[in-house]
Amino acid sequence: MHRRNSALPCLLLALIAVLVLVPPWVSAVPSRNHGRPSLPSFQLPPCPEATADDGERGWTRRFRHAFVRRLSGLAGRRYECSADDIPYSRTPKQSSVGSPLNLRTKYDGDIVLRFNITTTDEANALAEAASVLFLDIWGSSNNWVDIRIAKDVVPPLLGLLPASLQRSHTPLIYDLTQAISRSYPSSSNDRTSQVSRGSHAFTHDLHTSTGDAENPFFSNYQPMSVIIPWMKLLVALFPTHVQVVNIGQTFEGRDIPAFRLGVHPADNPQQPRQPRKTVLISGGSHAREWISVSTVNYIANSLITSYGKSDPVTKLLEDFDWVFIPTLNVDGYVYTWEHDRLWRKNRQDTTLNFCPGIDLDRSFGFQWDGSSRGNPCSESFPGEFAFQAVESRLLAEWAKNERDNNNVDFVGFLDFHSYSQQILYPYSYSCMNPPPSLENLEELAMGLAKAIRTSTGERYSVTSACEGTITTQNGKKLVHPRIETGGGSALDWFYHELGVRYAYQIKLRDTGSYGFLLPKENIIPTGEEALHAIEHFGKFLESGMPFAENELSEDEPKPVSTDQKPLKTVIVEANSDGGADDLGDVGEDAYWELRRRRRR
Repeated sequence: MHRRNSALPCLLLALIAVLVLVPPWVSAVPSRNHGRPSLPSFQLPPCPEATADDGERGWTRRFRHAFVRRLSGLAGRRYECSADDIPYSRTPKQSSVGSPLNLRTKYDGDIVLRFNITTTDEANALAEAASVLFLDIWGSSNNWVDIRIAKDVVPPLLGLLPASLQRSHTPLIYDLTQAISRSYPSSSNDRTSQVSRGSHAFTHDLHTSTGDAENPFFSNYQPMSVIIPWMKLLVALFPTHVQVVNIGQTFEGRDIPAFRLGVHPADNPQQPRQPRKTVLISGGSHAREWISVSTVNYIANSLITSYGKSDPVTKLLEDFDWVFIPTLNVDGYVYTWEHDRLWRKNRQDTTLNFCPGIDLDRSFGFQWDGSSRGNPCSESFPGEFAFQAVESRLLAEWAKNERDNNNVDFVGFLDFHSYSQQILYPYSYSCMNPPPSLENLEELAMGLAKAIRTSTGERYSVTSACEGTITTQNGKKLVHPRIETGGGSALDWFYHELGVRYAYQIKLRDTGSYGFLLPKENIIPTGEEALHAIEHFGKFLESGMPFAENELSEDEPKPVSTDQKPLKTVIVEANSDGGADDLGDVGEDAYWELRRRRRR
């Protein structure tokens, strides 16, 4: 039985009360130590005095600003610099239409910055600062990290960073409120999702579409009130190979619907019934990642409507069952449509009433990381114990029941997220224990990336889910862990605990120009490239995979030490595993063949 730490919320509430309500105990200009520990030195511009209420919404933001004021010696006065003092503050104001009214003020003054990481000190300093200031990490790769931040918090953040990083950042989205408004469907015939120049610093050249006249469902993002009737309609139209199943009920009592596709051959009484090989594809674990929901629906719709018309698709549905969960986080997804477009977690109660929600992709039982369980306000809050998140527990129980009682053999798991255009394989929790079937995981992952590139030209990088930024020091390549904790992921649980041999997390478009607010013109192209990846995935499984049935035991996931600490920094030779991102098709094939030979 898991016991809640009842003292922890009280302590956090007390800390918030002290920071926000109690009169300051330091002056605006700190004196010399006087016996207190020294505080971080911020290089802040002068700010005008103000006594009016700052009007900011949200406990997390208020707590963060109070904390910043204490650290920076600005306690007792409002921290609000002039437009000349705050970077990126001169942004043209534009009208916002189409989104919930509260979003026009909730994210007013927020921007998204990209920090380019080149050294170990930079990686460590940014991770520390993001934790101290309760910042929302949007995305990361091997050389950059994207952060959503209020404009007036930029100077304190830069004050915590080394000088090199203070100059190594780029604005991705200037006007977040405007970008959010344009991500919602509009009744106008104009292309309202084409974000104005005033909202973005630069635009990545994505292959887009103006919509599909034959299927208007994918011309816009769709709420659950539209998705559920659409799912039922497809079942009514294609009852021979489609059904809707229910994974369970969310914390707020909503069903978690899923498609099950497949055509089962008639049983032969002369032979025992074999387990049905099944591929599970899910999206929407993080509520704000709308493109993942649309992509899962797009793939399902394509397979459903192509059965009997396309020989390859017909064979895929005859050889395998396919389960598609458009969004596991139904409550959170509904909340993004009705209240907060950038909500990430589910809507489950926590010990802090003003900070609800658990990160579904940090709540699974394998290598669950409880180090951040004391902060329910964190975007990556994993809960107070493994599987506390209702929806994560339901998915795990459903999958186990299918395997144990319904003769299902899960041979593939693909979890769609956004953004950064990456194909990630286990493990997520640490790089110190590579998966036993690493070579096969890499081989298929590279095939998926190649299928995408040849279909739309978009490049998806392939790497382990544990890897964060990569820097070079003294001729050695240093692989740092991701800023967010990687324990308790669905990817690791399905691979290790359920024994799904081919498990991946696929981060969809884009690489940061729009982030979670990808315009609707990208729905169909993103769906198309993901569909090509799924077709390659199915063909790979149909080919019998790169080993014989009697050799499977060699590659089955083996027990991982539960005492193993997560990765801090892994050092490898700078020239031993050079990336394949910029190689042509021949170069990639040779690169991965060389990697396989090295391991033998």
